[in-house]
Amino acid sequence: MKLLMVCMGNVCRSPMAQVVTLHMAEQAGLARDILVDSAGTHTGASRETPDPRAKMVLAARGYPVGTSRARQVIERDFDRHDLILAMDQANLNELRRLCPAEYAHKLHLFLEFAQRADGGEVPDPYYGNIEGFERVLDLCEAGAHALIDHLWRAPSSASLPAHAIAAGAESSQP
Repeated sequence: MKLLMVCMGNVCRSPMAQVVTLHMAEQAGLARDILVDSAGTHTGASRETPDPRAKMVLAARGYPVGTSRARQVIERDFDRHDLILAMDQANLNELRRLCPAEYAHKLHLFLEFAQRADGGEVPDPYYGNIEGFERVLDLCEAGAHALIDHLWRAPSSASLPAHAIAAGAESSQP
């Protein structure tokens, strides 16, 4: 199972979701079965490392920070990954614009697996304070836990929860 976490700049939310999901996959004994990457819809050629505040809150909770670099979503990502998980609706919309039609079923909000009634978005903490990054980490933990739980129950399938399938079908209508 190959997962791609996506936010705008690939320096806050998506690298945090990547780290948390990888860590939880390892704890669940799925490390060999799940590969997790991250990218941004508007990163360009920056190749920045994750925001220092993201690194700080990850380290404070015992997550390995790593040495990832920001990169932009490329066309090959749509074929290469089984699930492409956007952190918010704006990035999901951008992914839908970029995605070849045959891969549109792979696009979802990261928090869809957590069945969040509040819209399921991970807010962008970049222009805020450290508390915003802590909130994002809370949401990444909830999303990763739900995602890993789903994959653990059906590790050989990229099937989605019923509400996610319905949402994906509605969004693919002309």
